[in-house]
Amino acid sequence: MYCANVKVKDAQQGKQPSYLSYFSPHPSSSGTVVVPTGPIPTHPMAVKNEIFIVICVIVGTIVIIGGNAELQRFDHPAKADGSLSILVVGDWGRKGKYNQSQVAYQMGITGEKMDLDFIISTGDNFYPSGLTGEHDTAFEESFTKIYTAPSLQRLWYSVLGNHDYRGDALAQLSPILKQRDGKWFCLKSYILSTDIAEFFFIDTTPFQDKYFTDPGDKVYDWRGVLPREKYLTTILRDLESALGESHAKWKIVVGHHTIRSGGIHGDTQELVKRLLPILKVNNVDMYINGHDHCLEHISSGDSPLQFFTSGGGSKAWRGNYSWSSNEKDQMKFYYDGQGFMTMRITQNEVGIDFYDVVGNILHKWSASKSLFSII
Repeated sequence: MYCANVKVKDAQQGKQPSYLSYFSPHPSSSGTVVVPTGPIPTHPMAVKNEIFIVICVIVGTIVIIGGNAELQRFDHPAKADGSLSILVVGDWGRKGKYNQSQVAYQMGITGEKMDLDFIISTGDNFYPSGLTGEHDTAFEESFTKIYTAPSLQRLWYSVLGNHDYRGDALAQLSPILKQRDGKWFCLKSYILSTDIAEFFFIDTTPFQDKYFTDPGDKVYDWRGVLPREKYLTTILRDLESALGESHAKWKIVVGHHTIRSGGIHGDTQELVKRLLPILKVNNVDMYINGHDHCLEHISSGDSPLQFFTSGGGSKAWRGNYSWSSNEKDQMKFYYDGQGFMTMRITQNEVGIDFYDVVGNILHKWSASKSLFSII
């Protein structure tokens, strides 16, 4: 069991602070919110930008893990042996269509074998245009009623994709969705700390110029994003600071959009220019994304950084592929169909597997930290 102490003035006076409605169960008289681990652990969430302090007590040690910053920090314990088992899927929310249900079925089988700790969603959670609001039935139709396997009843740490921004983007961040399905967890940008790795989830949609300069007939929900440049600068500043201060054995950044890709969307030039240098300077091990509806692995030619695309959660088979043999970065694997990715992480090793819709392993990659240190 792990717990979180909430130390604020109202709690000390026996009152419930307004934001504690986001927590379950309610705090005790001592002001402590005890969050049990289990198939669907209830995690501390705060989706408002108000000043708050969350204090996590682990083996008697008090550590501040959240504050009034763009990148809020959350904690998820690893297994007793110190390892993590993670499943990654993106671009999925189509009410079971385009093989979404079949992918979900194989995810459940694989998840049972792996004894999953949590799932990562790389965005475009609900098609075609996100959710219409907090009570949109598409949430159940594309999520709750699809991912029903016992092994998938773990926390889903999610980011928003460009299609999510075409609806009520803030609805996906609402605690009401957490009440509707306890495994849902979505914020724009945040940090997930584990015992052996840190995951930095980044809101990449606002980086793309075309959504602002040439949206066509699409309408994007930019609440909380404007003024845009200030928003982007804050994300990059806070990410660079957090990466520089991180002592995690593995540093993993998650976003919706590609940085490098041979798929239909190709490279996201705004991220190549503004995000990629930060990842390389701070020795990030992996960048994980969706957006291109494929499974893909690219290895950086001048750093240990690995690019992984897991965007095959439903509609795929775009038929587009472009990658030059002269690229300094090496294409290790590309698959145009549906599927998902798994990660096994220990103190010294990481293993990546890509699965197709019928459960075949298409590509495997592994590395040890000692190997990374030599490169």
